[in-house]
Amino acid sequence: QVQLVESGGGLVQPGGSLRLSCAASGSIASINIMRWYRQAPGKERELVATIPSVGSTTYADSAKGRFTISRDNAKNTVYLQMNSLKPEDTAIYYCNLRQGALLSENYWGQGTQVTVSS
Repeated sequence: QVQLVESGGGLVQPGGSLRLSCAASGSIASINIMRWYRQAPGKERELVATIPSVGSTTYADSAKGRFTISRDNAKNTVYLQMNSLKPEDTAIYYCNLRQGALLSENYWGQGTQVTVSS
């Protein structure tokens, strides 16, 4: 089992920045993929950014150039640096980890609220 705990959300003005963190604990495989998703009120959950344990990062078009995903494997922590935030970035942000055969193990954090408003 793996536990994921997000932190770093909050209220920020348009144009501001936040850094989200997701700390993983438990039986974490050396090969895994970690992702950030978000879900705005009344909308489907959407993928924001992906970082595999080996390989390149990828971003949703809405995040490119503004968000940066990174990870510290020694701390089993993934980060999402969000700059130039817009009101449409307001959502609950969720951390996700997939690992195991065919990446069949799928874990979610509880989410952290990000609100962008003046």
